[in-house]
Amino acid sequence: MAFPTTRMRRLRTSAAMRGLVRETELRADRLVLPLFVSEAARAPEPIESMPGVSRLPLSSVVEQAREAAELGLGAVLLFGVPAEKDAEGSGAWDEQGAVQLATAAIKVAAPDLLVITDVCLCEYTDHGHCGVVRGDGSVDNDATLELLAGVAASHARAGADIVAPSDMMDGRVGAIRSELDSEGYGETPILAYSAKFASAFYGPFRDAASSTPAFGDRRSYQMDPGNGREAVREALLDAAEGADMVMVKPALAYGDLIAAVKQATRLPLAAYNVSGEYAMVKAAVAAGYMEERAAVGEILTSLHRAGADIVISYHSKDVAQWLSQTA
Repeated sequence: MAFPTTRMRRLRTSAAMRGLVRETELRADRLVLPLFVSEAARAPEPIESMPGVSRLPLSSVVEQAREAAELGLGAVLLFGVPAEKDAEGSGAWDEQGAVQLATAAIKVAAPDLLVITDVCLCEYTDHGHCGVVRGDGSVDNDATLELLAGVAASHARAGADIVAPSDMMDGRVGAIRSELDSEGYGETPILAYSAKFASAFYGPFRDAASSTPAFGDRRSYQMDPGNGREAVREALLDAAEGADMVMVKPALAYGDLIAAVKQATRLPLAAYNVSGEYAMVKAAVAAGYMEERAAVGEILTSLHRAGADIVISYHSKDVAQWLSQTA
C-alpha cells in the first residue's frame, strides 16, 4: 500500500531499529589483509603512495599476521618482493622465496589464520610482465602456464591455505588444479582473479611491488574495462577449470560486475579494493574532504551489498578495530 499507510521511515527511527533491519553487515572475518613480503627489507619500508602500508621483512609480516588473527580477520594475502629478478621470474617458485618462507612462518605463529598467496610472475620478472616474454615482446600464454603451476605448488608445499592466480593467462586455473592434484594438494582451493581489468587504479601497488612493466602494458591479457559480459564469461571458464572462488578486481568501479559474476557463477566471490582506491580515500581524508571511518565503511559495505562474500582491502585492520569498538 502507498503513503500514508506505508511509511518507510518507521524502520529508520533509531540506531537499534536500523540495526535490526540492516540488510548488509561488515564482518571482520570476511576481510582479507594484503601484505608485501620483501626479501631485501630489514625494517618496514613505508610506501609513499599508500599511507600506512609498508614493504615488510619476514619478522614484521609474522607480526602483522598475528595482529590480523587477533582482530578476527579472515585471512592475509601475501605478495612477494624479491631481492633479485630475472626474465622468467624464477624467484616466484623458490622454496626459500619471500612468500614461501612467510607462509610457513605464519602457519606456525597463527595457525588458524588463513594464508592466501598471490600466484603471478610480475613481481619477480625483470621486465615486469606476468608471463614469459617472446622475442617480439609479446607474452607467451602457454609457456607461462607451467611456471604458474610450479609457483602454486611451491606455495602449497609451504602451507598456503588458498592459492590465487592473478596473471590472467588463459587456462591457468586448469594447469594449477592439475599440478596441485598431482602433488597431493587436491584439497587446496583456488581463488581465481577471474575478472581482472587493465585498470588505472593499480599504480600504488606497482610502487609497492616494483612491478611496473619495463615496456608496453598488460592490456593483451588483463581485461578491457568496457567489457562486462566478457567478465562473466571469464569467471565461468575459471569455474569450469576448477576454481573454487572467483574475484573481481578492481572493486569500486565494478559493482555491476560483482553482482553479475556472483549471479552467474554462484561461487564464493572476492572483491579486491585495490591500492588506488585505498590511496584515493587516504588522500581525501588527509585533505579534510571526508571522514575516514564513515567513508571506508560505506565503500566496503557497498561491495558486500553488490554480492562480494570476501573483501580484500588495505583498510582491513582499521575496519576490524573499528568494528571491535562498536561490538
